[in-house]
Amino acid sequence: MKYLISLLLLLFSHQKNINPQTLTGEYDPAAATAVFNNQTLPAPALAQLPAPKVLGQTNANKRIEVDLTNQRLYAYEDNNLIYNFLISSGKWGRTPTGTFNIWGKFRYTKMEGGNKAINTYYYLPNVPYVMFFSNNEIAKSRGFSLHGTYWHDNFGHPMSHGCINMKTEEVARLYYWANPELQDKKSILASADNPGTPIIIYGEPIWE
Repeated sequence: MKYLISLLLLLFSHQKNINPQTLTGEYDPAAATAVFNNQTLPAPALAQLPAPKVLGQTNANKRIEVDLTNQRLYAYEDNNLIYNFLISSGKWGRTPTGTFNIWGKFRYTKMEGGNKAINTYYYLPNVPYVMFFSNNEIAKSRGFSLHGTYWHDNFGHPMSHGCINMKTEEVARLYYWANPELQDKKSILASADNPGTPIIIYGEPIWE
């Protein structure tokens, strides 16, 4: 029965598809409230979002690994571990596994999905430091990303609808470290001349 309930949540609680061409990366000052699993909460004011401690850009080969079993993210330059952060992966929607690349970095964006009938609906404006990823099997429109989180602090446990939730102050550091390089912009799309960092996602979350 517990497995059936989990399966139904995964089937009906995923994020809505996105249109990559409509993303702006701009903060929405009119967004005062958010909803997470049918519960209303205040959306963060611009002044509440932390400024990152930024590492300088390097020419090293960068990669990001996400371990779903241990709910951790590791960032490497060549074989040197640069960051080791707790994450929250998919609970109400499955996080895909495989090798991906960051296709776009957006300073802020809106996310919406879930299902009101089973209390998993969410509407989250001004999600900060969003790094969308895709591959040949998982389209950009699916909207999977690494991003900051203001609606929970239960990191180390699955809590998302498929994305990789991170502490905002930590994902901010990753945002400025990872490629594509921002080139003095707040948001940017990857290109042949400025490709995105690979993301390798593996393991299975331990369901509690």
